[in-house]
Amino acid sequence: MKSAALKTVLGQPSYQIATKEVKVAVTQIGGHLGPVTFLLGKRAVKPFSVAPWHAEKLPSGTPSILRVLRGDFFCLPFGGNEKTFRGEQHPAHGETANNRWRFVASTRTKSEVTLRLSMRTKIRASLIEKRILLVPGQTVIYQEHIINGMSGPMSMGHHATLKFPDQVGAARISTSALIHRQVYVEPTESPERLGYSILKPGAVFDDLQSVPTITGEFADLSRYPARRGFEDIAILVADPKLSVAWTAVAFVDEGYVWFSLRDPRVLVSTLLWMSNGGRHYPPWSSRHINVMGLEDITSFFHSGLAESAAPNPLSKRGLKTHHVLNSKDPFSVRYIMGLAAIPKRFGRVCDIVVNEKSVTLVGATGLKVSTPANTRFLQGR
Repeated sequence: MKSAALKTVLGQPSYQIATKEVKVAVTQIGGHLGPVTFLLGKRAVKPFSVAPWHAEKLPSGTPSILRVLRGDFFCLPFGGNEKTFRGEQHPAHGETANNRWRFVASTRTKSEVTLRLSMRTKIRASLIEKRILLVPGQTVIYQEHIINGMSGPMSMGHHATLKFPDQVGAARISTSALIHRQVYVEPTESPERLGYSILKPGAVFDDLQSVPTITGEFADLSRYPARRGFEDIAILVADPKLSVAWTAVAFVDEGYVWFSLRDPRVLVSTLLWMSNGGRHYPPWSSRHINVMGLEDITSFFHSGLAESAAPNPLSKRGLKTHHVLNSKDPFSVRYIMGLAAIPKRFGRVCDIVVNEKSVTLVGATGLKVSTPANTRFLQGR
C-alpha cells in the first residue's frame, strides 16, 4: 500500500491492519493500539481499555496522550517527565505517545501483515521506526520500535492498559521470576489534588498477595479489580537471567489469558498501574475504573527521564532504570502480546514455557494451553 487509509475509530483517525484472528487500530496521534479485537473461536474479545472521555470535547491544552488514551503505546521517555533533563522538557510519556506518526507502508503476504510508521522526534533528535506485525493463524501482536540517531540516557517502555470486568477479583495477575517488588516511593495520588492512594509508599514486598497499605492492612495485587476509589502504582523487576520475561492476566470466567513477552535486558520491569476511580479531577472524574496498566519498561517507576537517569532508590540497588543510547547504533525494542483461550478450571498462570513456534501457558491446576507464536522475534529473528 503506497498511501495511508485513515479511518476514525472511537474519535481518533487510525490506521488499521487485520488477519482473521486479530484486528488492530493504531491512532495516528500517539500510535496507540486500540481498540484491538481478538477472535478466539467464535468469540470476539477486546481486552484493552479506551478512556471513557474518548468522544468528549476536552479543554484546550489537554495533552494529546489524554485525548487519545487507549490500549498499548510506546513511551520514549517513559513517565511524567515533569522535570527537565539537560535542558530537555519531554511531554508525559514522550513525543512517541503524543505526536503524529507518519505512514510508511502497509503490506500483506501469505505469512504476515505489517504496518510501518515513523516519527522524527524534536526534543532529542532521532528517527523512530514503528513496526506492527500480525501472522495469520495466530492471536498474537508483534511490535518493534527502532530508535535511530539518539544518544544519551533514556527511559522507555510499553504502556499496555487492560479493561477488567466490573467484578471484584475477576482476573488473576502473575509474572515470571522477579528480583524486586516495590510500591512507588511517594503517594501515587494525594487528597489535596483530589486523588487517593492506599498502598504504603516505598514498601518493598515479597509476594503480590501481601502488599502493605497505609491502614496497616495488606492488599492482594494478584487479583483485580480491587480497591475501588484508589489509584496505585507498584513495580516488579524481572530476573535478568531469564531469556524471556512474561506477564499474564487470567480472565478465568471469561475463559482467556492476556500475556506479554519481552527480553528483560531491554525492558527490565513491569509497572502495575491500578486505576480504579482514585482520580477525582478531570478528565478522570472518578470514572476511570477497573483498569490496570501492565507496562513493561526500563524506568524509575513513572517519574520520568530526569529521575530515571539520576541515582534513585532502584538504581542504588543495582537495578537498571535507563539505557544509554549511542547515535551510531540503532536500538531495537521488541515486544509480543497475545491472547489464548483457557478452560474454566485453568486458574492463574503459573508458568509460560516458550518454544520457537509456540508458547505454552501452565495453569495453577496443572492444565496446559499452547498457542502459536514466533518467540524468536524477540531476538530479531
